[in-house]
Amino acid sequence: MALQGNLHDFSATEILQLLGMQQKSGCLVIERQSQRVSVFVMDGRIVSTRLPGMFKDDPLLLFLLKIHRLSEEQHLGIASIQRESRRDLEDILITGRYVEADELAIYLERQILDDITRIVRWDNGSYRFEVVQRWEHPVRVRLSMEGSLIEAARRLDEYSRCSEQFTDPDVLLGVRDLPDPNEPLTEEERELFGIIDGRHTLAEVIEAAPLTESEAYESIDRMLQAQWIEFVGRRESEPQLAGPTVVLRPEPVRPTVVRHSLVSEMLLVISIVTCAAVLFAGGRAVRSTLNVRSNDVFLTAQLRDVRYALELFKRERGNYPSRLDDLATDRWVTSAQLHVPGHRLYYHLTGTAQTYDLRLEREN
Repeated sequence: MALQGNLHDFSATEILQLLGMQQKSGCLVIERQSQRVSVFVMDGRIVSTRLPGMFKDDPLLLFLLKIHRLSEEQHLGIASIQRESRRDLEDILITGRYVEADELAIYLERQILDDITRIVRWDNGSYRFEVVQRWEHPVRVRLSMEGSLIEAARRLDEYSRCSEQFTDPDVLLGVRDLPDPNEPLTEEERELFGIIDGRHTLAEVIEAAPLTESEAYESIDRMLQAQWIEFVGRRESEPQLAGPTVVLRPEPVRPTVVRHSLVSEMLLVISIVTCAAVLFAGGRAVRSTLNVRSNDVFLTAQLRDVRYALELFKRERGNYPSRLDDLATDRWVTSAQLHVPGHRLYYHLTGTAQTYDLRLEREN
């Protein structure tokens, strides 16, 4: 008799444990409403949770786009190659040098664990195990069934705890302090840190983060516990109209991510600015005149970001830019960060272009 049934009778965890203990090979298909996950196992180990080829809802493709490892332009190029060759996505990624083989294995493991975490939460749906359906492509990962289920359970516990803590998606997250330079941060966490600016809500940060939802919640919780970030307010929701009228709210705006502004580089800039302050006492420092009220936190923070970008630009190019617009052109800052309502941002290179004058002057 084929292994099939309803998740009301046996959970996804129990079915996967059975396949692992009996060292089965084949494909476990779990369906819930319009959702479907195919778990390929080989000798009781998980080797993939995606179908061969490349479909529009391919979990690996969606994962790489979500974590910003593939751009939309690369996505279009890969789709064109796949339509012509009918090759598997993993093969295209490696032979096309989009990712290295070792790197792809890490991404596959993260994507598989994300899928397993998702299906073990399902309390309804159907399952069937197809022995004849095997993974015929190169095996790049072999995840222990027991280890995968333990990690999925840990993520669910963490997600449940975060759900109790982060009950309001409209709270605004802002930077409180920068982490220690020796603090281990992944590239994704650095980019996540750059998104948090006091103007975007928790929901928007989670959506724009180069991490899965569970990974993003864990990273934000860690940053809050370390007091690197904090809640700085709340964006008020649109008022509901009286009566049965349904108010459709617009989709959250995805923040523009400035990829150059990584935390490690920002930490280096802190030391650069500190040294500049010391040199200032000797009359040789970068001059930066801030003609703003001391309590205007937004303007001070905006000028700080521009100064950071100037130092990062010099670190990479060897000199400061001739115009502030060059910072936006190279995506060290956004164009909006160079325009302050009611003020004029004055920038001028001094001496041998090794120092600059930066002033924020109020418009009459």
